[in-house]
Amino acid sequence: MFKALVVEKNDEGKTSAAVQEIGLDQLPEGDVTVAVEYSTVNYKDGLCIGPGGGLVRNYPHVPGIDFAGTVEASDDARYKPGDKVVLTGWRVGEVHWGGYAQKARVKADWLVPLPDGLDARHAMAVGTAGFTAMLAVMALEDQGIKDGPVLVTGAAGGVGSVATAILSKLGHQVAAVTGRPETADYLISLGATQIVAREEINETTKRPLEAETWGGCVDAVGGEMLARLLGQMQYGASVAAVGLAGGAGLPATVIPFLLRGVNLLGIDSVMQPYENRVRAWERIAQDLLMDKLDAMIHPATLEDLPELGRGILKGQVKGRVVVDVNA
Repeated sequence: MFKALVVEKNDEGKTSAAVQEIGLDQLPEGDVTVAVEYSTVNYKDGLCIGPGGGLVRNYPHVPGIDFAGTVEASDDARYKPGDKVVLTGWRVGEVHWGGYAQKARVKADWLVPLPDGLDARHAMAVGTAGFTAMLAVMALEDQGIKDGPVLVTGAAGGVGSVATAILSKLGHQVAAVTGRPETADYLISLGATQIVAREEINETTKRPLEAETWGGCVDAVGGEMLARLLGQMQYGASVAAVGLAGGAGLPATVIPFLLRGVNLLGIDSVMQPYENRVRAWERIAQDLLMDKLDAMIHPATLEDLPELGRGILKGQVKGRVVVDVNA
């Protein structure tokens, strides 16, 4: 028997989450059984711990969209007991039981070997959010980051924190957008050179183009903020869109694309091909300073998850929550 956070739904459709003891025979089918060491908390996790958000199909359910640990048993030649692995995406923690348990059973295709230079704890300090941030930075690099500040919206959140640290390590000036003034010192410690108050860039404007300000952007907000900043990008600059905290609508015009050659790059971390996953994790090990990563970590246990799930849905979680499933 081992511990897991199990979410159940009653006959009235209300969900509840609690730590329970479950057995190996209750795990879903898969090629590889992993002794999970750490997981983390993402916005999707908050939904899956709570009301489900349409992501969870069957109950009881074990959330946790990412995890890192050690292979315990494998029917796939690519992995053997003792191998260190990390998993993000593939709808694990949504339609397939996830990482909020001391053991997980998954398909071998969903795993990536943990790169040299990262242990399981630091891998989950990165987690899905940091992995997404690295994909966004790589996409900007592929298009060419222009001179001048790179804007990061939602900078104090999981994606934004890692993106700020990586871009700073790569030598870019980082302008960090936040609606929480108390996070300014934290963002500066990650490498931000400029703090932009959310209200300065979240106001709608009728002007489709403004002064060419940003050499690139990692945007976790979407909505009106994304529409506004498109008109502030330098000629040929790119925006990597990774989230929709500000809404799924985009009240923008095509003029920034036509007159300034701005690129809007969609970033998906769930179904990324294996080769790009390996490339991203290797870049994370290379381009993210561990002391910066340590500054983002907030430790947690399985028992803390229901409260953390509610908190992240309210925008109250800063940095990276690292869940020690064995604590």
